[in-house]
Parts: sequence; structure tokens; C-alpha cells
Amino acid sequence: MKPFLYIYIILFALASVTFSPVTAAAQSFAPPSEQVDAGTFHRTPAQKGVKVSTDVLALALPASALVGALVQKDWQGLLQGVETAAATAAATYILKYTVKERRPDGSDLHSFPSGHTAVSFATAAWLQRRYGWAYGAPAYALACYVGWGRCYSKKHFWYDALAGAAIGAGSAYIFTRPFAKKHNLQVSPVTDGSNIGVYASFEF
Repeated sequence: MKPFLYIYIILFALASVTFSPVTAAAQSFAPPSEQVDAGTFHRTPAQKGVKVSTDVLALALPASALVGALVQKDWQGLLQGVETAAATAAATYILKYTVKERRPDGSDLHSFPSGHTAVSFATAAWLQRRYGWAYGAPAYALACYVGWGRCYSKKHFWYDALAGAAIGAGSAYIFTRPFAKKHNLQVSPVTDGSNIGVYASFEF
């Protein structure tokens, strides 16, 4: 039963940071001078596309990592993921409600830090710490894209994304321990001359 509880907590924490319905509350508690008007900003088609892609990646990245942990039955890794997700969510929410920074697009007062970036870097750092750079490097590349995309689409300033990255990666580094040493995890490229693949093995 515990693995399913871990899964629920991870998904709930990451989804709540990524898609939090707090705009109305932010507006109602903000001073009149800080009320924002989202109608004054209009994204270009390119910005809209990038924004949607970051929304998708911010959920797809942790979801795929979760599936990988389930396939390997890495229950300890799931627990560490719960701790990472909880720490990331807590730090992100506290700062969003404390700082109340206006977003570049004027949609609300929760720009700092970037939740999407925090979630993405938490996942990337968790993968890297738990399974090594063979898994972490691609995840970090996607996380960097999410951070850049949030700035490009005017949902965040660059320092919002930087803070989110630090929170997510920092949380993972605090709570996550390597899986490879315990299970002799090995990852290497393979080829038959015309096709290229990846070979992975580990011991229970």
C-alpha cells in the first residue's frame, strides 16, 4: 500500500506546484497599487507554443521518472522522491505567498520562484542522484528548456527560474541517495553496426 501512497503524494505535490489556482486569492490580498491587469499582455504564437510545451514537460518529466522507479521497484527511491517533492512544494509555496512578485505577463502575483522550473530540476536532480548522469543529463537538458521557456513566454523573470532550479535541485540533493551503488546499476551504449541502443542492468 505504501508505494501507492508515495505515488499519490509525489503527483499531488508536483501538480499543485505546477498548476496552482491561486490567482484570485493573490489579487484579493494584494494592495490596490499591486493589482495586475492580465488583459494588457498578449503572447505571440511562438510564446504560446513554448508555454504549452513547458506545461507538458513539467508534468511529463516527473511522471516518466515515476514510471521508471515503479518498473525497477525502487521503493526507497520513491520515498526519497516524496521527500524531494514535499520540500520543493513547501519552499515554492512559502516564497510565492511571501514575495508576491508580479509576473511579467501580469497574470498574478506569484512569479517568484518558478514552480515549473522547481519541479523539473527536482526531477532531474533526483534522477541524477539516484540513477546517475546517464539518466540525469537528458533530464537536466529538459529542465533547462523549461526554465528558459517560462521566461520566454513571460511567465517568469530569469531570476525566478534560477531560484526554482536551486530549490528543486537542492531538495533532491538533500533527500536522494544513489541507487547504483546498492544495485550495481550499469548503463552503456550498444550497437550492431547499423543500429544504436542503450543497455541497462541492475541487481535486486
